[in-house]
Amino acid sequence: MELISFIEITPFTAILLILVGFVGGMVSGFIGSGGAFVLTPAMMTLGAPGIVAVASNMCHKFPKALVGAVKRNKYGQVDIKLGLVLGLFAEGGVLFGKHVMTSIKHAFGAVGTDLYVSAMFVVTLAIVGGFVLKDYRKLKALDDAGDGSEQAPPITPLARWVQSVRIPGTMIYSKGAQAELSILFLIPIGFATGFLASAIAVGGFIGVPAMIYILGLPAIMASATELVIAFIMGLGGTIFYGLEGAVDIRLAMLILLGSLFGIQVGAIGTTYVKDYQVKFTMAVIMLTVLFSRFFYIPGYLGKLGMIEPLSESTERILKWIGDGVLALALIVGAWTVLAALYKGIHEHRRQHAVHTAQVGVTE
Repeated sequence: MELISFIEITPFTAILLILVGFVGGMVSGFIGSGGAFVLTPAMMTLGAPGIVAVASNMCHKFPKALVGAVKRNKYGQVDIKLGLVLGLFAEGGVLFGKHVMTSIKHAFGAVGTDLYVSAMFVVTLAIVGGFVLKDYRKLKALDDAGDGSEQAPPITPLARWVQSVRIPGTMIYSKGAQAELSILFLIPIGFATGFLASAIAVGGFIGVPAMIYILGLPAIMASATELVIAFIMGLGGTIFYGLEGAVDIRLAMLILLGSLFGIQVGAIGTTYVKDYQVKFTMAVIMLTVLFSRFFYIPGYLGKLGMIEPLSESTERILKWIGDGVLALALIVGAWTVLAALYKGIHEHRRQHAVHTAQVGVTE
């Protein structure tokens, strides 16, 4: 069996990981996502096998998720009971997904996990990025028409039906949905969320939309409750993958160090932009990361003998393109957040100066 290898961390690599964590944190704070869809590919680009990148990313996420959940619970945004129940079922998905990952590792080696994680990223980001881009166009059209009200949309017909189903012995009350829900609906949602988290370290792509469109939670409560699920999944995933020797605590801590600062900057940036601008940024970064991973796949397929092996020069060129596209995604993310922050601060200072001048005139 091939042993799991960790990358060598030099002072330069450490600084690079902290910077990547900082940018990933900014993206996370700005778009309201875990940012792991940027961090996992970045760690793989720096040489970490897919299984190590996913495991280390899950390790870095759960302390952050716990802090976020506690903070948002103070504002009454977290449905703790629902989060714990979904988290329990998500843990089953994580355990099953870890078994899939390790089976691929034992059968095909580290390259097999690279291919698996990359393919999952391409498929997931294509679907989610497409939906986010569609949502951006809808929100922008409403804003252009002067109908960009921020009232919460009514629950979907599917959520209304789910809330109407009564199965004796399976019902729990959800504070977020303000209705009783059957655990039988929560099992597949939690399991799918955990499985995706075990594959790419991001489960919220399933969990948050499912809570909104299937269970009927408001968006703000769904995103806050997801932090409880992320904490449970991250802690369990760290243990499960740690028993396989796949967690690189050095990677996790360096990424965490950068992201803890970056997430504060990103969160401040959201106060100065409209919702559709956040959606646009999210879609652009997702689709850019998708193309980044796409360029690595032919090399993985060649190494595994699934296609004709690529020449060394061709594989090197494809890797350069993939690295460059990922760097572009990180630059776009950082530039968008910092530009929003700069414009917002500049506008705030301008308004403060105008207000001061008006006060001076009246006096």
